[in-house]
Amino acid sequence: MSMWLELIIQSIALGVALAMDAFSVSMANGLNDPGMKKKKMCVIVGTFAGFQFAMPMIGWFCVTTVKELFCMFEKFIPWIALILLLFIGGNMLLDGVRGGEEEEHSAELGVKLLIVQGIATSIDALSTGFTTSAYSVFQAFISSLIIAIVTFVICIAGVKIGKKFGVKLAGKAQILGGVILILIGLKICFIG
Repeated sequence: MSMWLELIIQSIALGVALAMDAFSVSMANGLNDPGMKKKKMCVIVGTFAGFQFAMPMIGWFCVTTVKELFCMFEKFIPWIALILLLFIGGNMLLDGVRGGEEEEHSAELGVKLLIVQGIATSIDALSTGFTTSAYSVFQAFISSLIIAIVTFVICIAGVKIGKKFGVKLAGKAQILGGVILILIGLKICFIG
């Protein structure tokens, strides 16, 4: 098998594995806002894909330049993701339980919250730098690009699924979305 074919296959597999958390959060966002417009949907999945592109590149850079510092930081990655997702999911859960007027306001996914979601769901992609450390910068770029494309496609499906069930679940969608985010955080931290 040629080196490029192996790189493509490995990158697609990494993309699918890394996109699962982003898929779940995309689904939670769709649950939270079943009337979401296509533009907002593209912004959300584009953000996740962008972070899934950037994190492996940052990881590759860290491994190829400052390996010792990155190794010290790596053990904190699951805890950072847990804290971020507990915060976001907890707020969604509380807002969903409170209901009423706050429910409509909480359906707004602001830029700051979207960035936090992007970081939380892609922080584990930093460690893919270890698997791509033998790549040239161009190969690492291509690998990260493939991961981003796979993430984009998977997250579009997540938002669409979330939107469909969000309409059916009505007021309980935000509670379910919050629970999903909390469970993802716990999975990242304690299962891997």
